[in-house]
Amino acid sequence: MTDSYARTRRKIDPTRPDRLADGTPNDNDRVEIGPTQLAFAEWQAAGLVAPDLQAMRAFRWKRLTQALVDRDYGGLLMFDPLNIRYATDTTNMQLWNSHNPFRAVLLCADGHMVIWEYKNAPFLVGFNPLVKELRSGASFFYAVSGDKGGDDAAAFANQVDEVMRTHAGRNRRLAVDKIMVAGLKALERKGFEVMEGEEVTERTRAIKGPDEILAMRCAHHACEAAIAEMEAFARSEVPKGGISEDEIWAELHRGNIRRGGEWIETRLLASGPRTNPWFQECGPRIVQADEIVAFDTDLIGCYGICIDISRSWWIGDSRPSNAMISAMQHALDHINDHQARLKPGATIRDLCFGGHRLEDQYWKQKYSCKMHGVGLCDEWPFVPYPDAWVDGAFEAELQPGMVLCVEALVSPEGGDFSIKLEDQVLITETGCENLTRYPFDPRLLA
Repeated sequence: MTDSYARTRRKIDPTRPDRLADGTPNDNDRVEIGPTQLAFAEWQAAGLVAPDLQAMRAFRWKRLTQALVDRDYGGLLMFDPLNIRYATDTTNMQLWNSHNPFRAVLLCADGHMVIWEYKNAPFLVGFNPLVKELRSGASFFYAVSGDKGGDDAAAFANQVDEVMRTHAGRNRRLAVDKIMVAGLKALERKGFEVMEGEEVTERTRAIKGPDEILAMRCAHHACEAAIAEMEAFARSEVPKGGISEDEIWAELHRGNIRRGGEWIETRLLASGPRTNPWFQECGPRIVQADEIVAFDTDLIGCYGICIDISRSWWIGDSRPSNAMISAMQHALDHINDHQARLKPGATIRDLCFGGHRLEDQYWKQKYSCKMHGVGLCDEWPFVPYPDAWVDGAFEAELQPGMVLCVEALVSPEGGDFSIKLEDQVLITETGCENLTRYPFDPRLLA
């Protein structure tokens, strides 16, 4: 009976390797999420190397632990779902969790890591041996705790205190990222000196390790494949009439999910006059022939890696206006000049005040920054334009392993179009490498 069960119910096919290219189990029924076979096949065809996820997880855990030691903090308490993902590489209803905080992770300076998980889903974290304890009881938001949220927060703080006394001794300096008010008060009542957790996590996450960079290359390729499908759909279907911005944007979601990507943070696709001013999110507008379609991916792709790139397309057979072509060239000059200045040792201050300047007609409606970091989402460091500089806020310099998105929004004040471009760039030991390969629309470069 046992032999029969093993032959007919075994989860791993004995005719195939027991590990996927990223080192995870080749188990069709596994709990751990990850890229699909489509993504792996496309990466193999492109000559890409998948990350070693065990090595990536260990790199992140070591960086966070060292960051605590360097700051003389006893521990780091995380509620932000993306910080939890960074520390543990585990997920659980990420978007729902972002506004209903039910998970938490405590990393102590000795490396001991505890996760508070949804009590009905303890099985979601078992694949990562770096998580040493599994608990529940981190929920004290109003919808589930009602008028007893303070009591639930106090019970949670008691658990944190127990772990910290065991693994941090007398060190009561506890960094915390995003926590409900009741939780903060409960920790302070227990005698913790609450420190700024986001400073720890943002600066730690800013430097990517070798396997994180491999993961980003793979996620980037998958995102660009989905963009290509979206562009093909737009160019094929818009001339036929009746195609909305939402229908075009849905193709990017479809391509992302098909490859094992996770979600898209915004709805930043617009067409025609809705591109100016920028930041109108996609809606039911029917896209017309001979119009610009511009977008910003803000896409959380394979391995939870953010791919944040922008392109502007001319959809139609007629020639774009001279103003559009001039704006496109100006946007290219902007990102090319700024990218050329990226190298180790370059300071945020110099990047802010130096380089290509937008023409006066584009200045008022410029983008919110010149560049920003990217990893699991938009991250530190942030490079503002000169009129947004704040002394003491951005004093840092670039290091190898950082990844920045170089932005250009060329949007004439009072105009009826905008050009949005953005590339994702890796800081190397000697300079930088543009990870973005997706072409610019030649119709707008005429």
